Amino acid sequence: MSEIKEFNESNFEGEVKKSDIPVMIDFWAAWCGPCRMIAPFVEEAAKTYDGKLKVGKVDVDNNHKIASEYAIMSIPAVLFFKNGEVVDHVIGAVPKKALFDKIEKVLA
Repeated sequence: MSEIKEFNESNFEGEVKKSDIPVMIDFWAAWCGPCRMIAPFVEEAAKTYDGKLKVGKVDVDNNHKIASEYAIMSIPAVLFFKNGEVVDHVIGAVPKKALFDKIEKVLA
């Protein structure tokens, strides 16, 4: 069972940009209600796609540099990375199916 990783400015380069598998990042904040709404879907994705997809979170309040680099203006924002580059994204609280459809597209 895969755990959700906490990405931050010190581990982002190695964990995300140099990952040998696709990465899904949930940009969130503790005060964000919609972020809490999708959190169970993010956790389920980590378990369902263990070994195929690295799943992590970036707390935008504590990682301004990363949030700024990827122009995160609204949260929750889920970005998908392949080979260190953003290949897709989801903005806002979306249904589980919408999130999992994006994952399947990224992994295809």
